[in-house]
Amino acid sequence: MTTETFTLPDVGEGLTEAELVAWKVAPGDAVAINDVICEIETAKSLVELPSPHAGVVGELLVAEGVTVEVGSPIITFVSEAEAADAGIAANPKDPAAPPATDEGGGSVLVGYGTGGGATSRRRALRQAQGPSGQAQGPSGRAQGPNGQGPVRSSVGVIAKPPIRKLARDLNVDLADVTPSGADGEVTRDDVVKHAEQASVFRNIETPARSAVREEKLPVTPQIDEGRSESIPVKGVRKATSSAMVRSAYSAPHVTVWKEIDATRTMELVKRLKASPDYADIRISPLLIMARAVIWAARRTPTVNAAWVDTDSGAEIVVRHYVNLGIAAATPRGLLVPNIKDAQELSMKDLARALNRLTLTAREGKTSPADQQGGTITITNIGVFGMDAGTPIINPGEAGIVAMGTIAQKPWVVDGEVRPRWVTTVSGSFDHRVIDGDGMSRFIADVASILEEPALLVD
Repeated sequence: MTTETFTLPDVGEGLTEAELVAWKVAPGDAVAINDVICEIETAKSLVELPSPHAGVVGELLVAEGVTVEVGSPIITFVSEAEAADAGIAANPKDPAAPPATDEGGGSVLVGYGTGGGATSRRRALRQAQGPSGQAQGPSGRAQGPNGQGPVRSSVGVIAKPPIRKLARDLNVDLADVTPSGADGEVTRDDVVKHAEQASVFRNIETPARSAVREEKLPVTPQIDEGRSESIPVKGVRKATSSAMVRSAYSAPHVTVWKEIDATRTMELVKRLKASPDYADIRISPLLIMARAVIWAARRTPTVNAAWVDTDSGAEIVVRHYVNLGIAAATPRGLLVPNIKDAQELSMKDLARALNRLTLTAREGKTSPADQQGGTITITNIGVFGMDAGTPIINPGEAGIVAMGTIAQKPWVVDGEVRPRWVTTVSGSFDHRVIDGDGMSRFIADVASILEEPALLVD
């Protein structure tokens, strides 16, 4: 019998190893070329691995959760004809299953086609059905006919089709959302606000105090009489820890910050939300912050530079373009995807890019390419209720800006104390590249835009 062995490929970024997160096929499954056979986690992203062969799965050579080196055998295939001759009963593809598609899938592996939405059809159907045969989501809750979102989210709730789709994408039950629209209609902001609150406050209930003195989460139990637990450092956590140590102990960090009146920014955000031109786009103060950073970087180019060590000595490379990184807290850990050539985008296009970046990161589908080549980063710690921070610079960059929470506070305006929307902007910089006057001028420029967004009109 002719057996094809598939080895772990390099995704085109110098990958040396990856963790096999989950198999999407089982021995005996019939697969077509580009059917997804497994998910792997590299140091940068979660990637769906498509099959380069058509046939029947013979043997899974690597267990889930195991980290393997590039070039290691992970799975074998035999042809359907040879499987039949050998008496191996191939699991038939479900005739009602949809064909493989290139839309809506995960990251693409260089040289192996698209990950797409394809999967081994029989196994995908088997995984998607509960005991009663009704489609279910990861949590086991019944889902609608398209496999997305709770069924009852479409019953008894006033919401337009785009809002229902957004709720499905964010795994929000519309029945749990407090509507703010006319006649009790659920709006886009209602859905997004509910999703953010569910993420930030998911652990708001105070658990009972544990009898165990120490523990680390997430948990990978090890034998130690239950008194402590260990977490293997791998994947995104391994890459993040290595990058942060390298940055903190190679680039001398200096942090400056400024408290500002962002009332006019909040007014602009409100006007944009009400504008028909932005009806299908989620708008937040982060959009104005992104525009402010791009504008201020043009006035102080060294914040968008990088320190580079060469054989002939060190160089400061100043980039005349902005690949704007946005630090994103995801279920897999901290990711920093970036928007390429953000300086070329209009306000509306930048808003769309931020929307795509956020949703892709939440779904765990950020590709390695989207995390490479950043020039300056924004971290929005305000979504966690933090006022300010001293963030660590992303390696390969010279500056990172933190935006704190925006809250109403007493503020002196024309000699009178008034309630205003106030926030704090802070930034950490590589002091090898930027001097005190440059970093202070940059933060002052960012602050001036948040105080008066009309300055962006030039």
